[in-house]
Amino acid sequence: MTTPLVLLHGFAFNRCVFDSLCAELTPTRTCLALDLPGHGGRNGDALPRSIHALQGDLQEYLPPQCDLLGWSLGGQAALALAASCPERVRRLVLVTTTPRFIAGDDWAWGMASEVFADFRRRMQCDPEATVRDFLDLSLRGSRAASAQRAELTRALREGGQPGAETLAGGLDLLARTDLAALCPRIATPALIISGEYDRITPSAASRWLAQNLGSARHLELARAAHCPFLSHGREFLGALEAFLGERDLAA
Repeated sequence: MTTPLVLLHGFAFNRCVFDSLCAELTPTRTCLALDLPGHGGRNGDALPRSIHALQGDLQEYLPPQCDLLGWSLGGQAALALAASCPERVRRLVLVTTTPRFIAGDDWAWGMASEVFADFRRRMQCDPEATVRDFLDLSLRGSRAASAQRAELTRALREGGQPGAETLAGGLDLLARTDLAALCPRIATPALIISGEYDRITPSAASRWLAQNLGSARHLELARAAHCPFLSHGREFLGALEAFLGERDLAA
């Protein structure tokens, strides 16, 4: 029997973004896509103010042992979970994930602080329009962008868009989170998938993760942006199934 796969979505979305991926995996694997607090079916819950508090919340929903896939903000939560309960996370898949979203003197592969501050101001003034802008930025440069936009829009329509308070709190969480110092302590086998044209989390951040996690490999998908599980479905699924199907040396 295969290890169940738990999937964690990114900022502003919900578990429905993984519907097509889970449909492909379901014949051979149990999939459990979770909503982050304040998102989707958990719209009434408050989003925790720190990544470690978010990790504590999500830990309650994990099976005794699982494979864990996190996309973007969900990838940061997955990193925190792999660090806090390594005995429960067999394999780790990080999709367009970075240990730190905001650039600084000690971190070159992030969004400029002034750009992020402008994005936060626009979110306060018009959350719905800013989420649409975020969606467009997530897809810019990717192949099959129109099909991805339709799928993400469907996920928001069916699963629900988070409220203004959750969106503002999510941006605060992204601004505060820095997991760079935590990464070298994570020994869980990891597959890191990035997009060549990702404007949200540069592929260089994924390469940094591959070099600084204890046991990791990096796959960059050409002409992919922030949602490679949608734009490059067949390639993404093949890499994911191959990685999850590998026999652990300790088994």
